[in-house]
Amino acid sequence: MPDGRTQAQQNMAQGAANLPLSGIVVLDLTIARAGPTAVRHLADWGAEIIRIEPPASGEDIAGARDGFDFQNLHRNKRAIHLNLKDKKGHEAFMRLAAKADVIVENMRAAVKHRLGIAYDDVRRVNPRIVYGSISGFGQTGPYGKRAGVDQIAQGMGGLMSITGEPGKGPMRVGIPMVDLTAGNLLALGIMMALFDRTRTGEGRWVHTSLLESQVFMLDFQAARYLFDGEVAKQAGNDHPTGIPTGVFPTTDGHINIAASSARLWGRFCEAIGRPDWLTREGWQTQKGRSDDRAAINAAIAEETAKKPAEHWIELFEGAGIPCGPINTIDKVFADPQVQHLGMAAPMAHPKLGAKHVVNSAINMQGLPRGVRSATPEAGQDTDAVLREAGYSEDEIKALRAEGVV
Repeated sequence: MPDGRTQAQQNMAQGAANLPLSGIVVLDLTIARAGPTAVRHLADWGAEIIRIEPPASGEDIAGARDGFDFQNLHRNKRAIHLNLKDKKGHEAFMRLAAKADVIVENMRAAVKHRLGIAYDDVRRVNPRIVYGSISGFGQTGPYGKRAGVDQIAQGMGGLMSITGEPGKGPMRVGIPMVDLTAGNLLALGIMMALFDRTRTGEGRWVHTSLLESQVFMLDFQAARYLFDGEVAKQAGNDHPTGIPTGVFPTTDGHINIAASSARLWGRFCEAIGRPDWLTREGWQTQKGRSDDRAAINAAIAEETAKKPAEHWIELFEGAGIPCGPINTIDKVFADPQVQHLGMAAPMAHPKLGAKHVVNSAINMQGLPRGVRSATPEAGQDTDAVLREAGYSEDEIKALRAEGVV
């Protein structure tokens, strides 16, 4: 292990030794959520993450570092303070970049160029660098200089126009889906660039944006328009094209039912005790069921409202019809299947105590997943990382005295 690391840091590195990204060094310049989401994938699967934050950052002052969101995003990392606006801070960054494998940032597109840490700047000292970027709307183009956040991208990218109940106006999705999708896609792009580097010996600049990610996630709704010119509208809890698929009442709440194919529709009618629906005029075809969506939903609701959710779930599952409860988040984590999947990852934090964060959703046979080290305190690894980069104790003291770290 490199000199200067604490026992906890050595344990962290040993825990990552057999993971697929062990040995990959990542400089993390990310903020907010989209960029940290990408880095979290790399961190969880063994990369050595060096998170670079400015001295006395706003996150430190506000105390947000100890909150659930920051702790969930930044586990399995080391953290240093470094003022990139200072000449000596820039020099230290470039020294770290010369030995790194990956850099990830999600600043405004122009900021990295102003700081002199963009891809073209870094590849002069390290042509093997894989440089990952997320912007609001793209690195260039008429919106290239704009700042972007999740909800703005949800609106501009079409998602809010198809979310919610008809006639009640646009509705945002209840999670930062665009941030998360952009982070997931960038992590995938970084992996492809690292794989490509094994063939070419050179790195690449990989980038996406919130807007691109949201348009990509329109998926079949976008294809409907591009292929047939059909502009999707809000459909509430109903599936836009597969009928019946939606939310139906029970005596003790609601359930989801999906019986949209001809085969499932037949099974469904038999299971619910209404075989007469199979011969009702207009209900024998997918198009007919779609055209008469409101009547079908009302008929199903009249039946499901007679008994509790558990009865219907057991009945439909037995008939091979997809269905399930509509859980609040506490019930999600109490669900036996979610517990079996280990989606609540334990994290032992030296200050906050025993906590849980959201686990990786990726499984690799024979390899552990989860939290190897808790989210670091601000700047806790600054001295150790600088020593590893070749700085002497006197040089580190001087950098501290000058406010560079």
